Amino acid sequence: MWRLRRAAVACEVCQSLVKHSSGTKGSLPLQKLHLVSRSIYYSHHPILKLQRPHFRTSFQQFSSLTNLPLRKLKLSPIKYGYQPCRNFWPARLAARLLKLRYLILGSAVGGGYTAKKTFDQWKDMIPDLSDYKWIVPDIVWEIDEYIDLEKIRKALPDSEDLAKLAPDFDKIVESLSLLKDFFTTGHKLVSETIEASDLLLLLGSPGETAFRATDPGSESDKRYRKVSDKEKIDQLQEELLHTQLKYQRILERLEKENKELRKLVLQKDDKGIHHRKLKKSLIDMYSEVLDVLSDYDASYNTQDHLPRVVVVGDQSAGKTSVLEMIAQARIFPRGSGEMMTRSPVKVTLSEGPHHVALFKDSSREFDLTKEEDLAALRHEIELRMRKNVKEGCTVSPETISLNVKGPGLQRMVLVDLPGVINTVTSGMAPDTKEIIFSISKAYMQNPNAIILCIQDGSVDAERSIVTDLVSQMDPHGRRTIFVLTKVDLAEKNVASPSRIQQIIEGKLFPMKALGYFAVVTGKGNSSESIEAIRDYEEEFFQNSKLLKTSMLKAHQVTTRNLSLAVSDCFWKMVRESVEQQADSFKATRFNLETEWKNNYPRLRELDRNELFEKAKNEILDEVISLSQVTPKHWEEILQQSLWERVSTHVIENIYLPAAQTMNSGTFNTTVDIKLKQWTDKQLPNKAVEVAWETLQEEFSRFMTEPKGKEHDDIFDKLKEAVKEETIKRHKWNDFAEDSLRVIQHNALEDRSISDKQQWDAAIYFMEEALQARLKDTENAIENMVGPDWKKRWLYWKNRTQEQCVHNETKNELEKMLKCNEEHPAYLASDEITTVRKNLESRGVEVDPSLIKDTWHQVYRRHFLKTALNHCNLCRRGFYYYQRHFVDSELECNDVVLFWRIQRMLAITANTLRQQLTNTEVRRLEKNVKEVLEDFAEDSEKKVKLLTGKRVQLAEDLKKVREIQEKLDAFIEALHQEK
Repeated sequence: MWRLRRAAVACEVCQSLVKHSSGTKGSLPLQKLHLVSRSIYYSHHPILKLQRPHFRTSFQQFSSLTNLPLRKLKLSPIKYGYQPCRNFWPARLAARLLKLRYLILGSAVGGGYTAKKTFDQWKDMIPDLSDYKWIVPDIVWEIDEYIDLEKIRKALPDSEDLAKLAPDFDKIVESLSLLKDFFTTGHKLVSETIEASDLLLLLGSPGETAFRATDPGSESDKRYRKVSDKEKIDQLQEELLHTQLKYQRILERLEKENKELRKLVLQKDDKGIHHRKLKKSLIDMYSEVLDVLSDYDASYNTQDHLPRVVVVGDQSAGKTSVLEMIAQARIFPRGSGEMMTRSPVKVTLSEGPHHVALFKDSSREFDLTKEEDLAALRHEIELRMRKNVKEGCTVSPETISLNVKGPGLQRMVLVDLPGVINTVTSGMAPDTKEIIFSISKAYMQNPNAIILCIQDGSVDAERSIVTDLVSQMDPHGRRTIFVLTKVDLAEKNVASPSRIQQIIEGKLFPMKALGYFAVVTGKGNSSESIEAIRDYEEEFFQNSKLLKTSMLKAHQVTTRNLSLAVSDCFWKMVRESVEQQADSFKATRFNLETEWKNNYPRLRELDRNELFEKAKNEILDEVISLSQVTPKHWEEILQQSLWERVSTHVIENIYLPAAQTMNSGTFNTTVDIKLKQWTDKQLPNKAVEVAWETLQEEFSRFMTEPKGKEHDDIFDKLKEAVKEETIKRHKWNDFAEDSLRVIQHNALEDRSISDKQQWDAAIYFMEEALQARLKDTENAIENMVGPDWKKRWLYWKNRTQEQCVHNETKNELEKMLKCNEEHPAYLASDEITTVRKNLESRGVEVDPSLIKDTWHQVYRRHFLKTALNHCNLCRRGFYYYQRHFVDSELECNDVVLFWRIQRMLAITANTLRQQLTNTEVRRLEKNVKEVLEDFAEDSEKKVKLLTGKRVQLAEDLKKVREIQEKLDAFIEALHQEK
């Protein structure tokens, strides 16, 4: 305080000089002005102009403090300590004895020169604050665009007016009387004046005045100044850090308020208060373009080069945690040490009134503010990943598309890839490592993809694998952003903090990057909320030595700054590349349209889905046509098919055994027993099988028969697949057999032929059956004995040795039958021996089994011929049938048997026809619709069944048109946003 009082007295002296020199006219040169006057002159000199400093680096530094208003930095007052008062009584006596005016003039000139030197020295002592230039808002450097400094300069007084304020040195003598009166007040005032000059000398440069040269304490002042300068720098850095953190908190509060306000505005728009339809957001339009491009695969030299943020890193490096911090929600499944990301996940971040998430192919919204919805979302992502992974694999290249909306989210598209591994562990497929590398390379090879390289800071840098992969894909680091996670653990465990700085600066890795960031992703607790992690991250960096010692810059820390940097880089890359990509797709579209016109000039450009719909309509029309088949047609084909199936059993197992009996009573008894057994066990099942096969045949006939000129063979594979799948799914009604068994049993028990017409029909049916069986027997005998003499002479065919043996055996057996036409169906042992010996006598060696086989066919032919002759005799036997064959040698019980079989076939066919038309055809139609619906949802099935050059060309043409339209709409919206 006493120093300040003395300085105030010195200022009064200067004021008194100014008052006495106020009448001076004219201008003085600048070097003659007072120190204060010169400072004013310099501050308003026309040459002065505020210029923005030139950035030394090409990479823009991102920080949440970029747009803060400029405020003055309040520095704490610096204490210099106490200095002992020095004794200047000899100087005072000398000043009285000498002319004090020379001393005053010399002090004035020397004081001005000393003040100038002091100002230069202070300027050199101030530390280089160029690294903190980002604190000053951009508007300060552009202030000359908003404020006319030239106009302000002209409004200030010129140098002539300012010169009037300076003391008149020519009349300084006139003021000595006042000084004498001043000095008469005693040595106290003189000592105070000299103490004030000492204060100026202390702040000035050393060795400039005689007083400083004679000061015995100058060495201690130098030593004290060195210590105080270091303290000043430390104090400035600490003040700067606290100020920055203060502004950071202010910015976060403002952003939170802005987030709430925007949420209210979006909610009003969402409720329709403004009565306008909300347009699709820019990032949503861009995400749709990427979704369409992910499904586009053709060999037209058009590649997907649209930007994405590709997140890569070693397994458990913190990729998922960084994404969750950017998305502000824990949306990904987590596991301790286990591979959780098994397929790429495309996350589209956009701004919205509510914090929600939804999949591309689903309309369900997950509320990210509710823990149960978050758990359901993580479970759904895990299920989709496991569904994409094929059997025998660990990871899949198929992408899961997820949209996350919320207030305050940065708009961008990120793709989370499976973590890069060094070793394949148990439970993984052997090619897991190679597949992960191929997936990562496929995304990073895009020249416009932004690579977000995640590195775990808590492990040794030498253990990293992903940095080598990133350096191969982007050797110059023009689109790579390096992120060091778990910095809190790194600072705690790493012995040398400078090693972290080397990692952030990219000196420990061969890779280069566009920017380097350090983040903290929580304390390792999976139940931590995003807000808790953000508070922990802010608290850590506020107290971290890495930031206090300037190893890390403020714009390089926190996930908030990382999100701002990535979003800015993403949109810059989008604006630079989207129009070029749109032009390439226009050229591709022109080439595809030209190729279609040259190859298929008369056909419409139907893609796979449109072709499937057309085929679906045709198939449904054919199924409807199946229900229009007439009942008569159904009964005819059912009866014919059923007889073909049971005819062998009827003749071989029922008719032939019964015909071997001696009288009609035994015949009827045998027939009744065998028919009952057949009906109970086999007949209903055979009837249902026949009906189902008949339905299949008719369905296949309608599906496969050509439709004339309108037939398109491109649908053949699809129709065949639908037919097979429908038949596989369709099952006949289980209760049909039970009802059929009762009906068939009642039909076979009836023996009453009502009229001659039914009798004749039964005889006709019997003749057809026997003739068909006789024809089959003749063919079997011919194959057994070989060609007859006519074929041998006309067609030059010969018999084999075995056929010759069969022929000799047949001739011998026929002779035996001629002798005894009533011979039973089986040969006796002595008869076999007789036949064998007769053949041996002619030099033919035969086996008893060969004789039996030949006898079976010979006797069958003999029996069938006899039965046909008997059937012909029974044409006039209806009269005897009505009399029950009383007093008649003609017995036609076999005709009655075939009438019973024929009537059973007719009734069964009628019953099956009713089941077909009333139930089964409708169920079949329903199954066809279900199969078509399943095929419509199975894209792989449609690609497999509807294929060919024509389909692929139409598919590519549709995709390219859709991509071009979406790109044009996105570009238009992008220009409107600018």
